[in-house]
Amino acid sequence: MITYDRLYIGGAWTAPSEEKPIEVRSPHDQSLVGQAAQAGPADVDAAVAKAREAFDHGPWPRLRPEERQAVVARFNELHAARASEIAELVTAENGSARWFTQMLQSSLPEQTNAYLRAAKELQWEERLQNPGGPAAVVRREAVGVVAAVIPWNAPHQSALVKMVPALLAGCTVILKASPETALDALLLAEIFDAAGLPDGVVSILPAGRETSEYLVAHPGVDKIAFTGSTAAGRRIAAVAGEQLKRVSLELGGKSAAIVLDDADLDTVVETLKFATFGNNGEACGSLSRVLAPRGRYEEVVSAISAMAESLTVGDPSSPDTHIGPMVRPGQRERVQGYIRTGIEEGARLVTGGPDTPEGLESGNYVRTTVFADVDNSMRIAREEIFGPVVCVIPFDDDDDAVRIANDSPYGLGGAVWSAEPERAMNVARRIRTGTLSVNSAMFSFDAPFGGYKASGVGREFGAAGLAQYLELKSIAVA
Repeated sequence: MITYDRLYIGGAWTAPSEEKPIEVRSPHDQSLVGQAAQAGPADVDAAVAKAREAFDHGPWPRLRPEERQAVVARFNELHAARASEIAELVTAENGSARWFTQMLQSSLPEQTNAYLRAAKELQWEERLQNPGGPAAVVRREAVGVVAAVIPWNAPHQSALVKMVPALLAGCTVILKASPETALDALLLAEIFDAAGLPDGVVSILPAGRETSEYLVAHPGVDKIAFTGSTAAGRRIAAVAGEQLKRVSLELGGKSAAIVLDDADLDTVVETLKFATFGNNGEACGSLSRVLAPRGRYEEVVSAISAMAESLTVGDPSSPDTHIGPMVRPGQRERVQGYIRTGIEEGARLVTGGPDTPEGLESGNYVRTTVFADVDNSMRIAREEIFGPVVCVIPFDDDDDAVRIANDSPYGLGGAVWSAEPERAMNVARRIRTGTLSVNSAMFSFDAPFGGYKASGVGREFGAAGLAQYLELKSIAVA
């Protein structure tokens, strides 16, 4: 069993104010994975005070950008060296299948490298000459103390996509981690500690919802960076608005996978195996609506259902498992409730269903489920289920596919397939989402990631993500 009995506050391992530790239990069999110190409001106060002092008077924001980059690069090396260990721990904590956590952890050095490239190329200070008028010096300066609040489904990715650009900008950071993944959060603290950051620059606090709310509303925090549900994002945006804090929000999605009538179905299905059912379906960018042309509708439904039925559901630590358990019993019940709702709404259940898979009753398991004959007005087509459930929706032509894809409160991701790349691009240009893939193309960490509409505010990755942690200052000079 793994035990962390202290919190990481401003560079020091500190006894928590809360007496009761967080118990992290396996979603697979409910066994005890470990215990972690739990942060309360008093710990938030201590972390904010240290972060405030470090930002207002400490060396970190005043270092040359190249010096901060060197520390982050050192952290990146240390973090990469422990990738397999971290992946195994995350799988034990949240039930993500081993293949997924290993793949995700192996990608994180490049995510950080993209931020390092952006920081190296950024003009931190530039002189603008106005013909016939005064010049202006434009500076890019750190926004201040950052509260980074992350979910449990991809914990180190969610943490570093915020912490790395904030640190490169010169901010100080307080990471509030979910209780479900408290252990890997404090392991992350070990790595930051070894990287050699000055006192006060980083704090890592595993805690529940009430402590999150206390941190978000804390007057000593200048910016909130949040990944999570749209409902929680709305609450955070309201608090930020009241206090005029900077805020960036990466929220939910109900992304559409558009299969045009000339698409190569084998390529589509192989991509959906990972883009729809990756991370147990517990992913904001999951392609959970498949839009299929009426002329090939049953062909698409049959191919997707066959693929779904072929996926092994079970122990997430097994190399043969594609889909592990939901993170907690409540999430399992939520997903099963949506499956029952889909049946009640009149969708055709092609494979799966609301019952627990046979032989897996001791864990938080659900059946991989495919619905056909789904109308886009149904709840299962409009609401984020956050589980291995996909809806196949028919469309008439390209215009109809665009209409259905855009008829959603969300706008995070999407995909288009066609034998004619320009046709697929024309469709992609008309979809109101922040990210799209054409013909299974992979995303780059240098390109912006984020959502339209209820899927969020702001962007992550590369130069766009770094800009979220910078203020612009103009100085007129004679």
